Amino acid sequence: MFKHLLVPVDGSDVSKKSLKKVALLAKADKAVVTLVYVSDPMPPMVYSDSTMGYGISQKDHKKVCEAFAADVFKKAIVALGVGVKTNTLHMPNGNLSEGILDGAKKAKADVIVMASHKRSGIKGFLLGSETHEVIVHSKLPVLVLG
Repeated sequence: MFKHLLVPVDGSDVSKKSLKKVALLAKADKAVVTLVYVSDPMPPMVYSDSTMGYGISQKDHKKVCEAFAADVFKKAIVALGVGVKTNTLHMPNGNLSEGILDGAKKAKADVIVMASHKRSGIKGFLLGSETHEVIVHSKLPVLVLG
């Protein structure tokens, strides 16, 4: 049915558990899977106990994000298992849902397959739902795995 799945990964347990289902989908349709990791391009400000703030350089932040993305990709590829053609895409973007949608465009995916953290109530209201944002703004079908 789908030939190119874009799968956002972040290293969380929810993300890891969904990869088994993604592997089944990819194998059934002989689809390519592009794993996408979105990182904030702006380095955070790190504070000490005093009022002095210590920053991290843009260059160091980029290196750390790339290393973390590589680790997430490595673990995700292992979780997908043998027989799944996999690409990786690290997208620097301050907005997670925009990064996922830009990644889908760049990868030329035909569906976005993502796990939901199933936040509801006050947590859902305060933290928002990136899955919801992707669904609302995507021009592609979005398959949400529970």
